Amino acid sequence: MKKKWLVPLALVLLLVTAACGNSGKSNENTGSGNTADAGNSDAKKSYKISISQIVEHPSLDATKEGFLAALKDAGFVEGQNLSVDFNTAQGDQTNNLSIAQKIAGAKADLALGIATPSAQALVQAYTNAGNKGPVLFAAVTDPLSADLVSDLDAPGGNVTGASDTNPDAAVQLMDFIAANFPNVKKVGLVINKGESNAVVMAATAKEALAKHNIELIEAPVTNTSEVKQAGESLIGKVDAMYITLDNVVVSGVDALLQLAKQNHIPFFSSDRDTVEKGAFATVGFKYYDHGYQVGQMAAEILKGKNPGEMKVTKPDKLDLILNLKAAADEGITVTDAMKSGVKDPDNNIIQ
Repeated sequence: MKKKWLVPLALVLLLVTAACGNSGKSNENTGSGNTADAGNSDAKKSYKISISQIVEHPSLDATKEGFLAALKDAGFVEGQNLSVDFNTAQGDQTNNLSIAQKIAGAKADLALGIATPSAQALVQAYTNAGNKGPVLFAAVTDPLSADLVSDLDAPGGNVTGASDTNPDAAVQLMDFIAANFPNVKKVGLVINKGESNAVVMAATAKEALAKHNIELIEAPVTNTSEVKQAGESLIGKVDAMYITLDNVVVSGVDALLQLAKQNHIPFFSSDRDTVEKGAFATVGFKYYDHGYQVGQMAAEILKGKNPGEMKVTKPDKLDLILNLKAAADEGITVTDAMKSGVKDPDNNIIQ
């Protein structure tokens, strides 16, 4: 009788041992590796992010690239545990609203609005749909005037993000113009007043220039196709040209850069990318870094942080950026005094 129980008993012991071994292996897999970086014990969990971008141009594209890079570094990898629904309105407000409504109804884990019009449409669409999911914004000049948040330090609710403007940047650039271009008495600005970010920056620049007795002359546009004609209307009336972070104008900036080159007019921008394309100078930063910062915020939210408790950030590493080739094209003699204003000449003096 006793011999008949030996084999069954051995099988029971073998099964118990195997079960214990499998349990230990499973705990190890869920406690280490990339999925731990994403803040989840469930290795199979995946996330969906929806992005709305008003138009494609270098600064906004770099913002998106930096955003996704930060998520990847945090363990949220597109094609593995992250799916990304990217939408661009191509500068059309009707498209922008439709995209926002689609995203609000899709209930993604997180939504990102790149540029003020996209962010505004997303926030409104989420409100209308009763969607309390997290919404981030990037490349927004003034989140307060855009009615995205009511408090930069404690946004509350489901919305937060990063402003791409430090008001000191525009002031520093206007001071640079006044100090180094004594013959400049009028500065031309092509502007789409339908973008609140452009209006805010224009007001800051106008006030800063007025302190130096320099006048800001505006040429309004409503879409990119009007940018060239608006620029032409300023020729002969102004001594220099400047643009804000105006998405309509930045999308058509090539025409303005060509006018500046043809007429030897100093051209100043509000973003590094336009300087790299041919503007002479700006006070700014890299939009890739700006997007990366927002991506880090997104990673924290996906790991469980409340967006309403995350303060709105802004660029704090400003520097003067000069393009020496553009200077030659625009008839500018670059002085040592100009170069001395660049803190990081290796990266911010473009040859």
